[in-house]
Amino acid sequence: MELDILFEDGEALVIDKPGGLPLDRPRAGGPCLEDHLENLKLGFQRLPAPVHRLDRDTSGCLLLARNPKALKRFAAAFEARLVEKRYLGIVAGELAEDEGTIALSLSKVSTAKDGWRMIPARKGKPAVTHWRKLDSRDGLTLVEFRPETGRTHQIRVHAASGLGTPLLGDPVYGTGKGAPRTMLHAAGLTVPREGKEPIVATSPIPADFAALGFTDA
Repeated sequence: MELDILFEDGEALVIDKPGGLPLDRPRAGGPCLEDHLENLKLGFQRLPAPVHRLDRDTSGCLLLARNPKALKRFAAAFEARLVEKRYLGIVAGELAEDEGTIALSLSKVSTAKDGWRMIPARKGKPAVTHWRKLDSRDGLTLVEFRPETGRTHQIRVHAASGLGTPLLGDPVYGTGKGAPRTMLHAAGLTVPREGKEPIVATSPIPADFAALGFTDA
């Protein structure tokens, strides 16, 4: 598998991560992003390192830093909420409103039966997502999500609990039915840089979104 590069310069790469490729090696073994880092050196001495995380199922823009100083600066930009992130998600259902903002704090819980998950909790970490309906067909809705914060599983929980309609195919916060993966795509990423042009990357809509009749027009 060859990974498409959406942006490249001396300190950064943005790759188009396929859905289903985890960043870390699964406990049971199998392919992961680590397998591709050597090829992504592209003549540089160091292995590039992921700056942020995308869930295994999530496809799209993933920023990698090519040196430790860049990694530190980019991570600080994410922490300071300076990075613009645009996601596309397909939710299982119709939405009554066209746009809105979900502000639900999130907390991690774990049980022996279900493992760990994130839940809305008053004393959790603040999480804010802006959303806009783009298209609907056959009982499914394409939604644009612009998260202000970057909490674990934020968009997945905000879709299920904030919109009341989970992402199609989500096995944790939905039924897991309707798609072979959680239908979430990191469509755009803009990272400001001091004294330099910002990193700007756009990932085209994936084939499994297009197969359901959706476009990112």
